[in-house]
Amino acid sequence: MINRNFKNVLVVSIGFLSLFTAYGGLQSLQSSLNAEEGMGVASLSVIYASIIISSMFLPPIMIKNLGCKWTIVVSMGCYVSYSCGNLFPGWYTLIPTSAILGLGGSPLWSAKCSYLTISGNLQASIDGKKGSDVINTYFGIFFFIFQSSAVWGNLMSSLIFGQANITVIPEEILSSCGVNTCDAEIISNPIPKPENKLVWTLVGCYIGVGVLAMIIVAVFLDNIDQEQTKRFRGNREPFCQTFLATFSLLKDRRLLILIPLTMYSGFEQSFLSGEYTKNYVTCALGIHYVGYAMICFGATNSVCSIVFGKLAAYTGRASLFFLAALTNLSCIVALLSWKPHPNQLPVFFVFPALWGLADAIWQTQTNGSLKSLNLLHFSYKL
Repeated sequence: MINRNFKNVLVVSIGFLSLFTAYGGLQSLQSSLNAEEGMGVASLSVIYASIIISSMFLPPIMIKNLGCKWTIVVSMGCYVSYSCGNLFPGWYTLIPTSAILGLGGSPLWSAKCSYLTISGNLQASIDGKKGSDVINTYFGIFFFIFQSSAVWGNLMSSLIFGQANITVIPEEILSSCGVNTCDAEIISNPIPKPENKLVWTLVGCYIGVGVLAMIIVAVFLDNIDQEQTKRFRGNREPFCQTFLATFSLLKDRRLLILIPLTMYSGFEQSFLSGEYTKNYVTCALGIHYVGYAMICFGATNSVCSIVFGKLAAYTGRASLFFLAALTNLSCIVALLSWKPHPNQLPVFFVFPALWGLADAIWQTQTNGSLKSLNLLHFSYKL
């Protein structure tokens, strides 16, 4: 029989799996599905700009007042609002809901890190083990389950969009795919979008699994930090003190060194989900292949997250970072010279798989570095 803390880790992991099945699928489709005037890419930019702003002050305020559990639930609601905005995509629906999602993104991840850390320490005290060992195990379980969300979300999109009538992409469009898209003139006959009925079906499914994530966490997750939350409410700190406490972390030079790595991690993910899916996959194969390509990314990412998490103990983080950088650089050089064509179908899936390998290193080792500095769950301590 599983213990209470392990059960809570599974609940958090399954909740995030369900939530990011929806968000991950929508993210991969934005540059293709909402390509008019760059609306999809603009919405993603607003999301991450909002996350940056919210991370300055919102996580400690929400976690201390609501506790980790209800911070997760409320933040998940912000993600669901973005799915609702995609039912009728436009500048007046996507941009506001993108901002709402971004505001909830930072508290969501901070609360998750805090919750897993508290659970790991509680279980370590019960079993008489080292806290960091149990915490590492819990984070490994979480990321193994979470990373598979890319598989299920993208599988949904490909299966639903695959029901549409598949049109043959003409050669004049194929000649402008890939790196040539930068210099291509606007083509009078663009690649047709899926029918609105199929889009609404997909977005409706994404809204459903997002709401399911909220219900799972609200009903089955234990409120393990309830006492800490009550003590804080009775002794509130000034807002300025909480706000400045976040920036006080920048005094640590080790954290400053890790900032470029976390920034690059966001850049490389954005390239794959924004540029590669639009200019290579959708342009040459059609939007119904985007999901299958991203499944290769998600599956490789999930498996490699476990492999490199274990391998780091023997090789060190520096050699793994070098491998990830070399893999990304090799893919970029190859993409600059490759002219995508439907006759080269396997190649479309090789690049996401290699990108997933590299991303697994960036994610696991950057998070591991932050955790070793005791900064991954800092929001709860502020």
